[in-house]
Amino acid sequence: MTDHYREAWDELTAPGGSFEIETIDVRGVPIQVFKSAPPNMRVLWELSAGHGDKDYLVYEDERYTYAEVHAQVRALAHLLRESHGVREGDRVAIAMRNYPEWVVSYWAALSLGAAAVGMNAWWTGPEMEYGLTDSRPKVLIADDERIERVLPHLDAVRAEQPMHLISVRSERELPDDATRWTDVVRAEDAPDSLPEATIDPDDDACIFYTSGTTGFPKGAQLTHRGCVHNILHIVFMTTAAGMAAQKAGTAPAPDPDAAPSQAVFMAPTPLFHVTANNCLLHPCTLAGGRLVLTYKWDPGRALELIEREQVTNFSGVPTMSRELLAHPDWAKRDTSSLQGMGGGGAALQPDLVDKIDKSLKTGAPSTGYGLTETCGIVTANSAANYVAKPASCGPVVPTLEAKLVDEAGNDLPPGPDTVGQLCVRGSVVIKGYLNRPEATAEAIQDGWFNTGDIARIDEDGFVFIVDRAKDMVLRGGENIYCSEVETAIYEHDDVAEVAVFGVPDDRLGEEVGAAIVLRNGASLDEEGLRSFLGERIAKFKIPAHVWFRTEPLPRNANGKFVKRELRDEYVGS
Repeated sequence: MTDHYREAWDELTAPGGSFEIETIDVRGVPIQVFKSAPPNMRVLWELSAGHGDKDYLVYEDERYTYAEVHAQVRALAHLLRESHGVREGDRVAIAMRNYPEWVVSYWAALSLGAAAVGMNAWWTGPEMEYGLTDSRPKVLIADDERIERVLPHLDAVRAEQPMHLISVRSERELPDDATRWTDVVRAEDAPDSLPEATIDPDDDACIFYTSGTTGFPKGAQLTHRGCVHNILHIVFMTTAAGMAAQKAGTAPAPDPDAAPSQAVFMAPTPLFHVTANNCLLHPCTLAGGRLVLTYKWDPGRALELIEREQVTNFSGVPTMSRELLAHPDWAKRDTSSLQGMGGGGAALQPDLVDKIDKSLKTGAPSTGYGLTETCGIVTANSAANYVAKPASCGPVVPTLEAKLVDEAGNDLPPGPDTVGQLCVRGSVVIKGYLNRPEATAEAIQDGWFNTGDIARIDEDGFVFIVDRAKDMVLRGGENIYCSEVETAIYEHDDVAEVAVFGVPDDRLGEEVGAAIVLRNGASLDEEGLRSFLGERIAKFKIPAHVWFRTEPLPRNANGKFVKRELRDEYVGS
């Protein structure tokens, strides 16, 4: 960590500073919190009303101001309370694409003290039935595609608990007791204020389902305290980086007479994940920014909207940044407004950090490492710090403690060469998994959440994620981290996409396998790849099995590669 960055950090967190920290007891665990943190997300939403006629949401060719969305939120909140009895502690499920109605539904639920249940829009009918039966919402707000999937399962869901259905952007025939959004959410009839609600910082704000590799997904209970602190962590890390740049003389001093420009965020990933919801929607709303939503991910359309809306912050999974930079329209579109490009959900390989740094005219690469279970970011790295340490996801955010443990859960001694499973404790750790006390007890012990990621922490406090604990290849007793092999393969200019995974082997237990998509016109073959890798990684880490494919690698709803599908396709289940 640079001296300037540490100075800025210490100034901000010092007694009387903007981000002063204190220790409190939460559910029997001592945790650090920001002393001036607002008590709940409703307070932050009400503060955003001051942004008035600024553009808030842009969906394709639709535009909505803060005032218009606030009116819709008030109208829906009163409907939920007065017509459907939604009160503090209840749940409202949201199942749709990244439509503006998602955002309205979310803020209406949170403002009532109810938890918003973010339904995975890729779920099938039976998966939706599982999620609804598990979370038992009083109301489901869904678009046409999700309604089509859930209708055959509606009776089974309602057998567990009555649930009202509100349809969004759908003309299909509905059950007699369902209602259409356009009939019940009318901004012009909205009351002047939200219904009264009493919300504790430790109440559930939202429930997001984790995408496990086996079994049913678990509903993570994100609290108001956790969501508030994640926003403040993002603001803190941005502020600290800016102060450090000014101290170092690498950033111009702010002009007090200049009119503030509106930040414009693009949300290319689904709002039912913390990446888009907690790390984009939340800070964008607090800052009075504009959020650009799209029907689906398409790099060409994204570049068109970046130019049209003058997007300042692009944050998606790394593959999205790669696709933007590799798209033929990158050189044709005006991307000069971009001040930050990167994201989270997976590590940005060092070659991509360098490509972003060289490609942005006035901006810089950035990344954040986090999980659903931490309400958002655990670390953040950007600008000069990121270029200096491109393999690191940055230092741990202020109110989190971090430690490394071995496979048995024993604490490991700190040191730049220590590698172990990363555990964190603090304000943003979830309350637990809904209806899963055993899973909660296994994942969170004495307030410490085991991320399941293998990491090391250097002498400056910067975290380096080595790999997922379960995303390793065990070859003849040697641990091979898939991300290390992927990073080496990505250094070859012919490679567009790569996923590395274990392949069963009778002699060694596992061998390394790699599925690769080449750039158009590339001619790389197995022999050329192995020769290239021979100069970069140990021989035993070089893939023994390589599959070149013309179709893109399969991805989940958040844009991450699904290695399980690849393994089944090439190796068999």
